[in-house]
Amino acid sequence: MTTGDNFDQQAFEQFRPALLLLARTQLGMRFRRVLDDSDIVQQALLEAHRSQESCRASNAVERFAWIRRVLTNTIIDAVRMHTRAKRSVDHAIDWDATIQGSAIRAESWLADRHSSPSERAERKEQLQQLAIALQALPEPQREAIELFHLQGCSLREVSQLLDRTGASVAGLIHRGLKQLRLAMGSTDPLSSIEIFANKNESEFPS
Repeated sequence: MTTGDNFDQQAFEQFRPALLLLARTQLGMRFRRVLDDSDIVQQALLEAHRSQESCRASNAVERFAWIRRVLTNTIIDAVRMHTRAKRSVDHAIDWDATIQGSAIRAESWLADRHSSPSERAERKEQLQQLAIALQALPEPQREAIELFHLQGCSLREVSQLLDRTGASVAGLIHRGLKQLRLAMGSTDPLSSIEIFANKNESEFPS
């Protein structure tokens, strides 16, 4: 492997934690049961490496934007293959549009055209930091926080998706947020992350 190849691989590899977080949210609970987010991200990184000559990015923010598009296309292809194989699965639902909608909500925050280059760089770093901290949490805590705080599910919906009581879910979120505060050195680690659907914040106390 040449030095250039190694640099390009590292340039994309640094985004793996954030890509995993974005993949989980775009797949949602429905497809995460049948499609592995780690496999999806690995496939996207391999595709990025194969297609790197088409990447015109001149800095990390632009490279991250480019590889997010690669990730979204990889997810759409994987979902198409799965739903095509499961012929009876919700033919009336436009899953492409659903996944694109989730990606667009992320883009509206990460690449807001009204924000400055420094602000976009800061948001990229915030997402990276959050993704790494979330990945270190026990899986039940991470899932509960992502569903409630990032995907906009209500406490009742999270309880149903995770097959837990409301009290159990509340405990997972509380303990997970405590760990995030310690890991990220912030009293409100999710305050600036506005990626997914809005929800009624008053439903769950911080």
